[in-house]
Amino acid sequence: MHSGNKRGHKTTLLLCSFLAGAGFLGAATDDSTTTAPQSTAVPAPQSQSDEILKLKAALADQQKQLQALQQSMKTQQELLDKALAVQPPNANSAGGFDTAGQVASTVPIVPAIRRPVPGIPAALTAAYPAPSPAAYPLPQGNSSSAATGNPCDAKTPAAGSTVPAYIRMGSVCVVPVGFMDFTTFWRDKAAATGTLGSNFGSVPYNNGANGNLSEYHFSVQNSRLGFRLDGDWKGTHFIGYNEDDFNGTGGSTNYAVTNGAIVPRIRLFWIDVRKGPIEFLAGQSWSMLTPNRKGLSALPGDLFYSQVIDINYIAGLTWTRQPGLRVLLHSPGDKVNFGFSIEQGDPYGGGSGGGGAITLPAALAALVPQQVDQGSNISVSGSGYLNQATFMPDFIAKLAFDPTSRFHFELGGILSADHIVFPAAPWVHHKDTRGGVTFGLNAAVTKSVRFVASGMLSDGEGRYLFGAGPDFIVRANGDLSPVHADSWISGVEATVKNTLLYAYYSGDYIGRNVAIDTNGSLIGYGFKGAANSNNRAIQEATFGFNQTMWKDARYGAINLMGQYEYLLRAPWYWAAGVGGGKQTHDNTIYFNLRYTLPGSMPNF
Repeated sequence: MHSGNKRGHKTTLLLCSFLAGAGFLGAATDDSTTTAPQSTAVPAPQSQSDEILKLKAALADQQKQLQALQQSMKTQQELLDKALAVQPPNANSAGGFDTAGQVASTVPIVPAIRRPVPGIPAALTAAYPAPSPAAYPLPQGNSSSAATGNPCDAKTPAAGSTVPAYIRMGSVCVVPVGFMDFTTFWRDKAAATGTLGSNFGSVPYNNGANGNLSEYHFSVQNSRLGFRLDGDWKGTHFIGYNEDDFNGTGGSTNYAVTNGAIVPRIRLFWIDVRKGPIEFLAGQSWSMLTPNRKGLSALPGDLFYSQVIDINYIAGLTWTRQPGLRVLLHSPGDKVNFGFSIEQGDPYGGGSGGGGAITLPAALAALVPQQVDQGSNISVSGSGYLNQATFMPDFIAKLAFDPTSRFHFELGGILSADHIVFPAAPWVHHKDTRGGVTFGLNAAVTKSVRFVASGMLSDGEGRYLFGAGPDFIVRANGDLSPVHADSWISGVEATVKNTLLYAYYSGDYIGRNVAIDTNGSLIGYGFKGAANSNNRAIQEATFGFNQTMWKDARYGAINLMGQYEYLLRAPWYWAAGVGGGKQTHDNTIYFNLRYTLPGSMPNF
């Protein structure tokens, strides 16, 4: 009986523990007492007390287990919620995405800027924050994305994280490029250039009407719009770049009368592909002859074309924007870079950017529009762009050294060739080559002060100096003879808190090249009796500031800019008895208010 009584107590204990966990302890206890075996012997009080203590201990232990189970269920629920939050897109839906919003995310995101966005000064881009890499996990089910580390495949960052400003379309990131400018400028002489940029070679002389007039204008022509596209495919990084402004030439003459309808034009439109040490670029870009600030990159932020407001930059700058192809080779760490490009050639005889044109032999004058580009004669021919029969492209090579992020040095060279046919029976063909060498230096003297210098020595490359001088002259028998053209730039740039300060001294030198026509008259460039537009030297001294008034990585920036420019030009010949002096100069003052669009590419 005692053994049966013990078994009955054990049964009662287990049943009570189970029902206590379900919340029915009282009812379960009553049922167990009615069904438990009855004993004729009355248990000792001490024995009943022991059983009660054991029951209380079991209940306390069960309570601990229930609490542990509740905590475990809570943890599992949190893990489940996190898993659902990062679940990959539904592969069964159209295009592999749940909604259209996932196809082209317009969430503004802004990582650190490795390469400055055009129009944003270095002082501004340095302040853009870098997001935590953990905020952009790679897709769980995409092994190729995980291998390449393409940030454009990353998940949408969590709310509250630092977000970069780009638009994600599939596995490609797109950033709007551009700024909106309102420029006001004053010149003490009316250059009548039709644009806010300076024509360095056509500063008016005092003996003419324009030399006795001044001009004051407002303009939004320098505003820009475009986009940059980045992606990574199996370790190959590609960039697409487009940039347009509003300095195009229109057919209307009533812009200032009724509508101010300035004309957009294309500046840059290229694609660049790089895998490992090899890089390839095709399209319209800044010429590879343009000085770099960093490596041999074609991105505007990696080039040196000064910090000025003047949209034609500064006298002596070696540059153009034109179609071409280039191949680059990079050393490990991009410490040494070599590039080779073939770019659009042009048989340039002067006459653009205010520079003087050559005087041609009388027998060739009628064939000029088809063979020699003299700036204005493109419209005379009626055929427009690329009317001249260019013989071959320009070949450019450049070697750049970047031992540290604070020092850049480069050496470049160019080779060009021309072909002229001379009217005779039969036609006589004349071919010649020309070329030059360039150098560039960009060095940080301190963390906030940078020294810049560049230059070119050439026989026949005046076109790359904003057309300051012709590339060649044509002799009486049709032979081609290059015109010597040199340039130099020296300057300093400094950042003081939110202000960028700069000052440059630069210029061009165009050599004299004279021949005699069959009728005994002088032809070529810079001869006695030539037009006073045949410039010998152009010099410029300029300084200015760029003040960042307000900036926000997700909303853009507002900058106030100012520039003073002093230009001096001297011709090869000035007719005796003609007033105005043997050289001329002008003063120009620019003020510019700029809003820059937000945006930057993710780090690849």
